[in-house]
Amino acid sequence: MYMKKVIYLFVIGVIMSSCSSKPHYTVKGKIEGSDSITFYLQKRDAGKTVSIDSAVSRKGTFTMKGGVVGYPQLIQLVAGNTRKRTSFYLENSEITIQGSLDSLFKADITGSKTQDEYKAFINSNKPLSDKYSRLVVKYQAASQSRDVANVAILERQLDSIEVEMISLQKNFVKSNPRSYVSPSILVGISIEMEADEIESLVNGLDTSIAALPQIKNLKDRVIAMKAVAVGQKAPDFTLNDVNGNPVALSSKIGSKLLLIDFWAAWCNPCRQENPNVVKVYNEYHKKGFDVFGVSLDQKKEAWVKAIADDKLTWTHVSDLLYWNNAAAKLYAVNSIPANFLLDETGKIIGRNLRGEALYNKVTEVLGAKK
Repeated sequence: MYMKKVIYLFVIGVIMSSCSSKPHYTVKGKIEGSDSITFYLQKRDAGKTVSIDSAVSRKGTFTMKGGVVGYPQLIQLVAGNTRKRTSFYLENSEITIQGSLDSLFKADITGSKTQDEYKAFINSNKPLSDKYSRLVVKYQAASQSRDVANVAILERQLDSIEVEMISLQKNFVKSNPRSYVSPSILVGISIEMEADEIESLVNGLDTSIAALPQIKNLKDRVIAMKAVAVGQKAPDFTLNDVNGNPVALSSKIGSKLLLIDFWAAWCNPCRQENPNVVKVYNEYHKKGFDVFGVSLDQKKEAWVKAIADDKLTWTHVSDLLYWNNAAAKLYAVNSIPANFLLDETGKIIGRNLRGEALYNKVTEVLGAKK
């Protein structure tokens, strides 16, 4: 009987040990100057910030012990209701975060294999990113002093470095198809990429990585992008105008050229581009050029004021849902200004034409001004 009890207790002990050793995350913080501050682990989910764990620091230290993390994911450690935070990859391991509250973004993070991969990637790109940062400072100074010639030079240099930085990020994704860092990098650079290139990089990922929510969203984006590629028939949609009346895109098709212009009052690059669109409209409207403005605003007052201030005398529509704008989602728009140029049949013949590019395309189709 005694032996059976010993065996029974041994079995219970093994079971309990198995339960306690189940993979989970532990985050240990050692943050100077953070006594009695609540720290949160937060992530983005469906466009919203969600807190997944929290702990109160005691004399600058805290510990969070959570359940199983399905896969390493980029999250933020946030100090209370402040803007002080740092990002890192959370996974099933013991992770230590050491630093100072005043410079939390510089905290040293150890214990996460994925975080180490990300850190190595950042360090390998540091010379280029430092060069970029120095040029940005010079660019800002030149802009403030209105040194137009120097601004133009610096813009070209910044553009060149951006191309190089994006190339390095693409190479990382290609060379690290099993890394959980790759999805975050790919999502970041996909904004400026065409559907075929995104699809090619996604197809090169390991199946386990390709199954992650971020990559599934990219796959959906590729499908949407292909539906509004040059040569495709523009999908129809209906939104309300400034007076609350529904206006369908199809009701505007028939002009020799129609520009679907995605913009917003709060978008400075959009407001800077508006004079270019106005110029083309004023010169070519009588020859068959029209504009259908789609606003990603949230406040009607700001939207209407911007229309008047920028002298945008064409039809405007919006659902005032910001980035949840139904037409923007339909057209896979994730940055503005964005536009689609349609011919009289509603076929897309140009995309994201700005400045001289828009003027030249319209001139090519409708003919030079007589």
